[in-house]
Amino acid sequence: MTTTHIERIPDPAEAPERDRLPLSPLLALTTAAFMAILTEALPAGVLPEMAASLAVSESAAGQTLTVYAIATGVSAIPLMVTTARWPRRRLLLIAVLTFAVANLVTAVSSSYLLTMGVRLAAGVAAAVVWAELVGYARRLAPAHLQGRAIALTMAGVPLALSLGIPLGTFLGDIFGWRLTFGLMAAVSALLLVWIRASVPEFPGRARGEGEPIFGALKLPGVIAVLFTVAAYILAHNILYTYIATFLDANGMDAERDLVLLVFGIASVVSIFVTGALVDRRLRMLTILSSVLFLVAAGMLTVLAEDPVMLYLAIVLWGLGWGGVPTLLQTAVTDAGGDRGQALLVTTWNSFMAGGGAAGGLMLSMFGPESFPWGVVVLMVPVVLVVIGARAHAFPADRPGIEGPA
Repeated sequence: MTTTHIERIPDPAEAPERDRLPLSPLLALTTAAFMAILTEALPAGVLPEMAASLAVSESAAGQTLTVYAIATGVSAIPLMVTTARWPRRRLLLIAVLTFAVANLVTAVSSSYLLTMGVRLAAGVAAAVVWAELVGYARRLAPAHLQGRAIALTMAGVPLALSLGIPLGTFLGDIFGWRLTFGLMAAVSALLLVWIRASVPEFPGRARGEGEPIFGALKLPGVIAVLFTVAAYILAHNILYTYIATFLDANGMDAERDLVLLVFGIASVVSIFVTGALVDRRLRMLTILSSVLFLVAAGMLTVLAEDPVMLYLAIVLWGLGWGGVPTLLQTAVTDAGGDRGQALLVTTWNSFMAGGGAAGGLMLSMFGPESFPWGVVVLMVPVVLVVIGARAHAFPADRPGIEGPA
């Protein structure tokens, strides 16, 4: 795929140092991340109504989330290879256009198979978005602000989970789930215009350029970061997917919305703290994030019946979670570059899908009280790996950044 004119994003090593981030293109990328997550997870908030309209069970309707996550995880690496030579903004525009079409079709479709088909296509488009965001953020910012640029770009993930999905669910209750998906299609269409106007083009790799993606596994630090991604995301999704069930079992069914709001506020605080400190405190923040989630899970194992302790645990969990996308994206790109990023996308989405499946097995075999115990089992090795991987995965001094990190 070729183009006759490309506005190349200057490489930070070639460009003069800038003291300010280019907000418009970075916020456009943030919105793309927001729409990718919202497109994936909104069915969870309108599942009963969606199932009734499509004449399927709620379990079958829930597979609209599973097929999206699986498509993202499976397609990330093949897409990176097959589209390596494409201009990057053009590829990003195709992905956002796919979101717009998929959400529009979902809004009007009465066919379960058609809905699943466009959800699969949207999942593939999400793989493109995740593969491009960090590379764009790094190239748009000078070296000393790259972590902050990634934090701003990846803020769309926790914002969508903590604010976008509750808002979408609220709108679905008022106007119906179909109109909500229609609004998402309209926002995606507006995002196309924004990206075209403000995000510079960047050329793909020349023929023969680049190395095998799985070769990144041989780079120091990459496996440690990917293990952290796998275990952390699996633990988070076991608990988050079934948080309503867990709250119901502890007599908090009437306070679900408030609990999720508290979690969302704590996550947003974490986003801002991470954005301010990630360039020089990546290691400290990653350790703190892991420890906070572990402590929160430990509290939920024995203190969940106490509302005050439960809310405190939710706050600690949110503070730990909010910065995780930025921290792990930055760490894997420092260690493995674009190839590491592709491996992260596959790992992240595979274990996100696995969290729902693992949580379902735990629920049927051991009951909802098993969820925080599962998190503890997963997060103890995460904390040990993050602390121990000081040389390459989570170093005290990040590559290209002077001073402690």
